Parts: sequence; structure tokens; C-alpha cells
Amino acid sequence: MFPKLFSGLFSLYFTLALFTHTSFASTVKQTSSKKFNLQTVFKNDEVVWSFAFISPEELLITLRKGQLLYYNLKTKEQKKLTGPTVTALGQGGLLDVHYRQIKGKNFIYLTFSEKVKGVVTTSLARGRYQNKAIKNLQTLFQAQVSSTTSKHFGSRLVFHQEYIFMTIGDRGERKYAQSLSHHNGKILRLTLLGQAAANNPFATNKDALPEIWSLGHRNPQGIALDPLKQNIYSCEFGPRGGDELNHIIKGKNYGWPLVTYGREYWGPTIGVTARPDMQAPVAYWVPSISPSGMVFYRGTQIKEWENNLFLANLSSRHLRRLVLKDNVVIQQEELFKDLNERIRHVRNSPDGYLYFSTDSGKIIKIGASPTRDETS
Repeated sequence: MFPKLFSGLFSLYFTLALFTHTSFASTVKQTSSKKFNLQTVFKNDEVVWSFAFISPEELLITLRKGQLLYYNLKTKEQKKLTGPTVTALGQGGLLDVHYRQIKGKNFIYLTFSEKVKGVVTTSLARGRYQNKAIKNLQTLFQAQVSSTTSKHFGSRLVFHQEYIFMTIGDRGERKYAQSLSHHNGKILRLTLLGQAAANNPFATNKDALPEIWSLGHRNPQGIALDPLKQNIYSCEFGPRGGDELNHIIKGKNYGWPLVTYGREYWGPTIGVTARPDMQAPVAYWVPSISPSGMVFYRGTQIKEWENNLFLANLSSRHLRRLVLKDNVVIQQEELFKDLNERIRHVRNSPDGYLYFSTDSGKIIKIGASPTRDETS
């Protein structure tokens, strides 16, 4: 009896969801891979969680199970690098990677899951990069979380001015997303050394963790800087529906789990869809699209994409292009759904191309086809 009841609830929910759209009125265009020149430049058997460019021809690649790789796109040279000690379980593992030049020195920043005092948490490490090797690798920050699960670690980084913004998922313990004494479900602002940045919004609150920049997030796996207005945006997974794109503002509460457009996996609503004291999303998606990595396109290869926002999507298996105007999404397009790939991350290259990675172990370069119909 009960399996049939739950099945009926799921069917009812999905039927209703089909008539629910994003938080704005627009047609979602779909464009196949045949309109572009796609080139698979790297292939492995593991999830390519993130990648970063050292140069137009050189990459650093994180595989979720814990391997950090150097890869040369031109010569195909591949080398395993020594990274942090990773506790790879569930949704955790070796996560984001960034390459930064700071005062004439080259650094690698990594996020990863590790066990600290019996709890698996999300951490940040940094090391010097020289001659295809990482030296003096140090853990800069370990999130203070409460969790007994192996899910919702986050974790992406974006650099703005002299600060690092780091996303932390709620770790499957949703109540702590509203707690200022936990890093669960937060976006943090750190210095380049992983310390709490000065003038963070809760720095003078003795009961709050000083690293917190915003709260009320579920599992933000994407964060990006708008190159025009210097705004920071993040995307996060909802539960059953309610995935969000958020404009990240100092000290704001984004609601989870008190406010969401998602539902419990077995059907009931969670909280409400809006509260005046909490920040509404720029856009939300019902049914879920499962947004992971994200980036604003700053390249030169496809002119009409300039400054558009791209979201890598997992369960919906496409790369989504969003056009924003005055902090409102006015257009969106689903790209490459015909590839049937869980797309994990998306990055700009130094020479103006857009690349994306997949859970099947690929990194793919996007080029404009000479025969592409620009109006399609």
C-alpha cells in the first residue's frame, strides 16, 4: 500500500512541476552540440570535479576520488601531483582548484573533504606551484560543521579583490544553515591566507563564526563574479525542485530551510516560498536542473556570449546559458543536452574559449562552428 501511495505522490508532484517554470517569464531555447565545434581534450574514468588553467595549454585537474593532475593540452603530458589528504566518500573528495599569481609567486588553492576530530568537513589548502610540482602545501581553513552524512560539502571558490569567497553546503543537516555558530550552509569571505576577512558582517557577534558572509544556503556548488558590475552570484541545489541562482550580498539570509521552492523527496512542502526578512533568489527552477559549477563568459571566440552566465548542470544534463539585465534573467538556453552528459564544471580559458567538464571524466572545449547559424 505505502509504495503505491508514495509513487502516487511522486507522480502528482512531477505532474504539477511540469506546469511550473523558472521565476521569470521566458522561453528556454535548446541548442544541440552540432551547432558548435566541440573537442574532447581530456578523458579519464573519474569525475572531473574542477580544472584550472595555468596557461592556454596547461591545466590543473581535480578528480573527485582524490587525484590532482597536471595536464598539457598540446603535448598530452600528464603528471600526478601531490595534493592534500582527502577523505573521499559520498559527495566529498578533491573538489575545487584555482591557480593564482600573488606578488610574483604562483599558488594553487584547493578545496577538499577531510576528517577532522571524527567529523568529515570541507577544507581549504594552498601550496606554491613550481615546475609541475606543488611545494609547501598547507591547510589554511577547516569548516566547523556538525554532520553525520557524506553529502552537501559545497564547495567552490571565487576570488574578488584580495578575498576568497568559499561555499559550504549544509552537510545534510539543514537546521544548521540558519545557525551562525556553524559553517553548514554558508558562503564565507576569507583572506588569501584563509583567515576571516576584516569587516565581515557578523565579526562583532560573539556567538557567530567570523568567516560567515551569507547564510541559509543548501548546497552551493557554483560561485562566480560578474565582470561588469563586480557582483557575486552563486547557484545551489534545492531538494526536489527549488534550485536557485542567488545574488550574494553581505549579511543576507537566503532562507534554507525556512524558505524554498523545493519539496521533500516524498512530496510535502518545506517551509514557505518567500519571507520579507530573507533574500529571494534571482531565479529558481522547478523541476530541478542540478546546477554545479558556473562562470561568466569573458572570452572572444563566441561574441554573442560575452558576459553571459553559464551553469553546469548534472541531473538535467546540459550547459545552461543565462542572460542577465539589471539583476534579472531575461533569457536562457539549454546547450548540448544531446550529449547526455552530467556536466560538472565550466571555465574560461586564457585564450578566450569556454571549457566544461563531465562526471564521465571528460574536459570539452567549445568552439564556434564555421557553419553555425547564429540565429538558431
